[in-house]
Amino acid sequence: MRHRAPVAAAVLALALGTAPLSAALREGFGLAVVVDGCEAPEFLHDGKLYVEALRGRNFTLRLSNPTGERVAVALSVDGRNVVDAKRTTAAGAAKWILSPGQTVEIPGWQVSGETSRRFFFTETARSYAKWLGDTRNVGTIEAVFYRERRPEPAPVAEGQAGSLEDRDDRPLRVGAPPAASGNSRERRAEKSEVDRFAATGIGDRTRFPVRWIEFDEEPDPAVRIALRYEFHRELVRLGVLAPVRDGLAARERARGFEPGYAPDPDGNR
Repeated sequence: MRHRAPVAAAVLALALGTAPLSAALREGFGLAVVVDGCEAPEFLHDGKLYVEALRGRNFTLRLSNPTGERVAVALSVDGRNVVDAKRTTAAGAAKWILSPGQTVEIPGWQVSGETSRRFFFTETARSYAKWLGDTRNVGTIEAVFYRERRPEPAPVAEGQAGSLEDRDDRPLRVGAPPAASGNSRERRAEKSEVDRFAATGIGDRTRFPVRWIEFDEEPDPAVRIALRYEFHRELVRLGVLAPVRDGLAARERARGFEPGYAPDPDGNR
């Protein structure tokens, strides 16, 4: 079934699929966090990929299609689709369409057909997710790639195909977070700490025109790439990055100039 979807240097698509996502290697498909034109280093820890969030810095998301055909990409930041800020399944999400061999950088949240607002790293308390009222999935970036469906020669027998009304592709309803336990002081302390964790803000406007096109995707995703991001302090606490050792800390106190003179090898003669 075909659906209309938006394009820019990237294209957007709204397509439906039902298959669960299976673990897969990248197979050349790319998702990278780009800060100041450079891809942020990724750190593998306990089976998860992490990048360091640099407080207050803008970033873009670089998507790459290594294949010789178009692909659709569902892209989320902090658990929300960057096209419409909705929480949906990957299958039901509006998607970016990449041409064969194309690489594109998504600069931010797409707020209109002409404009996006830049991603930037900030604290959860100042994040777009906080403004939207749901911070349960902050610190996550995920891209799910779908290949384009090829025409099937055999028709579907009568009674085998379900209608759209029968398919559970609708956006998930966002419920209230579970009530916290413990006394009020503990809850306030926990909330205060959580509000300091890394999240993504909605920043300056930038021109990024898109248009909608038709795209018929395969029901099974080709690749899923998931990244997590945290500030340096939290990456150390999680064991992703090693803490600064005493010797290295001493080097950080070193200075380029001290008062005095160069020693004279003949000074003691």
